[in-house]
Amino acid sequence: MFKETQPTKEECNGQSHNNSIEDGGTQLPGHTETDRLQQNKDTVFFRDGVRRIDFILSYLDDKDGEKKQERRREFEANLKKAGLELETEDKSDSDDLKTYFLKIHAPWEVLATYADVLKIKVPFKESDIPHGQDVPLEWLSRPFRLPEKVMRPQPDYFTSPFDKDKIDFFLIKNQDTFFPPSTRNRIVYYILSRCPYHKEDRKETDKKGIKRLLNNGTYTSAFPLHDCRYWERNTNEQCESERYHLYKNWARFLCFYKEQPLNLIRKYYGEKIGIYFAWLGFYTEMLFFAAVMGVICFTYGVLSYDDNLTSKEICDPSIGGSTVMCPLCDKKCSYWKLNSTCLSSWQSHLFDNEGTVFFAMFMGIWVTLFLEFWKRRQAQLEYEWDLVDFEEEQQQLQIRPEFETKCTDQRLNRITQEMEPYLPLPKKCGRFCLSGVTVLFWMLLIVACITGVIVYRLAVYAAFASIMKDSPTKKIHLVGSLITPQLATSVTASFINFIIIMILNFFYERVAIWITDMEIPKTHLEYENKLTMKMFLFQFVNYYSSCFYVAFFKGKFVGYPGNYTYMFGKYSRLRNEECDPGGCLIELTTQLVIVMTGKQVCGNIQEALLPLLRNWWCSRKARKDQYSRWEQDHDLQNFSQLGLFYEYLEMVIQFGFITLFVASFPLAPLLALCNNILEVRVDAWKFTTQFRRPVAAKAHNIGAWQEILNVVAILSVVTNAFIMAFTSDMIPRLVYLYAYHPGSEATMSGYINNSLSVYDISQIPLLSMPEEGAIPAWFNSSFITTCRYRDYRYPPGHQRQYSHTMQFWHILAAKLAFIIIMEHVVFVVKFFVAWLIPDVPSEVKARIKRERYLIQEYLHNYEVEKLKIQLSQSFIIEPKPGVCTATDMHDVLSECL
Repeated sequence: MFKETQPTKEECNGQSHNNSIEDGGTQLPGHTETDRLQQNKDTVFFRDGVRRIDFILSYLDDKDGEKKQERRREFEANLKKAGLELETEDKSDSDDLKTYFLKIHAPWEVLATYADVLKIKVPFKESDIPHGQDVPLEWLSRPFRLPEKVMRPQPDYFTSPFDKDKIDFFLIKNQDTFFPPSTRNRIVYYILSRCPYHKEDRKETDKKGIKRLLNNGTYTSAFPLHDCRYWERNTNEQCESERYHLYKNWARFLCFYKEQPLNLIRKYYGEKIGIYFAWLGFYTEMLFFAAVMGVICFTYGVLSYDDNLTSKEICDPSIGGSTVMCPLCDKKCSYWKLNSTCLSSWQSHLFDNEGTVFFAMFMGIWVTLFLEFWKRRQAQLEYEWDLVDFEEEQQQLQIRPEFETKCTDQRLNRITQEMEPYLPLPKKCGRFCLSGVTVLFWMLLIVACITGVIVYRLAVYAAFASIMKDSPTKKIHLVGSLITPQLATSVTASFINFIIIMILNFFYERVAIWITDMEIPKTHLEYENKLTMKMFLFQFVNYYSSCFYVAFFKGKFVGYPGNYTYMFGKYSRLRNEECDPGGCLIELTTQLVIVMTGKQVCGNIQEALLPLLRNWWCSRKARKDQYSRWEQDHDLQNFSQLGLFYEYLEMVIQFGFITLFVASFPLAPLLALCNNILEVRVDAWKFTTQFRRPVAAKAHNIGAWQEILNVVAILSVVTNAFIMAFTSDMIPRLVYLYAYHPGSEATMSGYINNSLSVYDISQIPLLSMPEEGAIPAWFNSSFITTCRYRDYRYPPGHQRQYSHTMQFWHILAAKLAFIIIMEHVVFVVKFFVAWLIPDVPSEVKARIKRERYLIQEYLHNYEVEKLKIQLSQSFIIEPKPGVCTATDMHDVLSECL
């Protein structure tokens, strides 16, 4: 896909010939060439107004920088030998009077040579395949659509890898505009990344590439130019103002309901960034259906609020008010009444109800539909963006310069029969082992931090219980009655855990990059995949471990009064936490909301609000008259090679929150949807206004993230099944309803009394007995001889006292059966849906075959015509009698070819 012939560069420069030549072409007196060009330095061309600036290098003139000057001289000399054309802007013309700018232009010969090397696909014929049939009720989508010229900035072409020897085969109307700017900067960066900066008589293989020169400070930045300012068009309306169109139709938040101009994004930024925004937009669209279903589930919990007999019994003064519960911690905690958890039981019902089971199963199927439909969308983009055969190019042509530099050993490539660098197996194993040990150490460090948070929860709960025993928080208006020791412990622990998460993130990001660099991956794709796996493993443990603790460990290994389980042994006095009588689900919801929402809020503040100050300062500078195009872009933030990696990581972590633990919080997809609607525009705004133009890069899929999403999707089915079985109170309630209800009519009345076991207060050990000051005034030891606790055990006096009842084993069997049934049902549906929906649409397959057939046909015709011309010329030059005519020869060759 390429744009047709563009206007001349003199017009794109924003200047007409009248700016420099007036009165019949006579130069204005007293004005030099430099004076004329300074009238408008907001240009993307050299001083001659003809050669386009394909790349910019900047550097400072250091007083003690003789080595840097020598490196620059050698590097720039080698760039000229490679065919690039250079032009320097003196520091006296820069805004800070310190920075030099080196402008780089790639002439046609260089572009053609490297387009052949990189096998860049270029057009040879305009496509005659229609885009598709009209969609019924298309008028309904018109408010959400963008203008056609924005959605399709260029016509569709049949493309083929560029061949320098067949230039006349391709649609070359103008050599200057044949390769679009994104392709030009990609080619120039390929040269920069491999150009040496040592003298010819020295063989220092490590002195190579712009990346090393940036790291050692020889150059301060390297970037291609934006084509215009984002808030205004190019001065000539016929010229490209793609950045302006992107800002106007995509980067503004008021366009949040509009579709994304993916073709224009791909044309301006390259396929890799285009794929990211296509995936993010598709993910956001699919979130809409999950959010709607989550709202329906939550609404059901609200509407069935008054029918919740369990909460009514807890809040009933005659039931919950007369039920004395055993202390939740040693010494500092006292006996308490069940109705003190009235509010939390009502809150728990909003998320722990019959609709939650259906929603958990729905999300398991939704994940499959999302991944399968994305594969189809991705296949369609691969075809439309000429990425069908890209994987082989990626592996063979995009070898990292660092690999070529650091790997001094050579071996014969069996395919190309050429010598290539490689990393010997012993070195590779050593680096891999060191990398694995480092990753394992940091994961264990996270587990240690989470263990510290758990210790905090155990230790501080007793403190909160002691402080609140006389209910001093009741004096706080509105919220005072809502604060309980459980809530205070849960909220403060969640915030502490979130702070630890952010601190560990800061350190591990640097460690992950260091150990990945140490492994010396061969290709850019391999580098990104290795870094992706390391970062995700760390983030998975970092963000989800606290949720896993609350969901699957808290309240599961408590013991019972007189035989409690302690975290570090009985003498540590850190008793394992118990769940409320309503279950641990509401606490899991609290943990999920704090971590998920906190991460999204902090991320948006970091991405949007902080750059506003920088944007304000740059906009002030932009009002200066002599603020050149390269200085404007130089003052923007650098878009690093891993910039897109962090965008993917943020979204995949969010994907884990809304799938792994969605059974505890059905509104999680709604929060993610609202965040992503903002995220799309914030990312668009950053790319358009805050970042320098990235070097265009190709990618035909989302890489290792696809496999990570598949693993998370499978794991989410298991986690949600376990949450519904062991964290939710759904299964015990159903077992009671259908098997243990005493009356003939199946109701939930009496469930609370059935789910609480009895313990003789006189048998509580002295080390666990509440202190005198902790015992409330209403407690009368003469009348109250027993307390209740959450479990299914025989009462005191029974021949099997304090051992599990048969109901406990029935509930456990029902939980295991539920897990097996839910997993099998969801997995069967998942695999059936995956089998039913092909990864590549049949229409795309047909188009690919059609295009390949046409390419072969046109190449055949081209070769035949070329051979005809050659034969005609040979017969004209040396006609020989007795030889068959040229026409007959052409016919025979045509038949053979």
